[in-house]
Amino acid sequence: MYDILPSIEPLTFRLTGSKFFPYATREAQQWVVLRLNDFPEHPLYTLFVDARPIGDFDDVPDDWVLPAPGTSSVLTAQEGEEALRPISGLEAYGTETGSPCLGEFCSCSQRR
Repeated sequence: MYDILPSIEPLTFRLTGSKFFPYATREAQQWVVLRLNDFPEHPLYTLFVDARPIGDFDDVPDDWVLPAPGTSSVLTAQEGEEALRPISGLEAYGTETGSPCLGEFCSCSQRR
């Protein structure tokens, strides 16, 4: 995980207003977005960089900053649209690889 983005770490995210993709930041001219998965059935997060799935992980790197809900660190409406439009439809775990979770033991089916 830590080797994937050496040129854009550390990261300071902002809130998006999306319950499925709650955190995003623009680094090195790329949108970096975290999808919140149905943990513990799936890894806690999936990382997308410019709408490309990079990987899944449970623990956020120590040098990443995720704002607490309700704070003022929020994307503008325009930034949110720009960051989230390309990953619209990828709310359920596995949709980014063409193998969406069927949601038998988690809430993935409710995300579609």
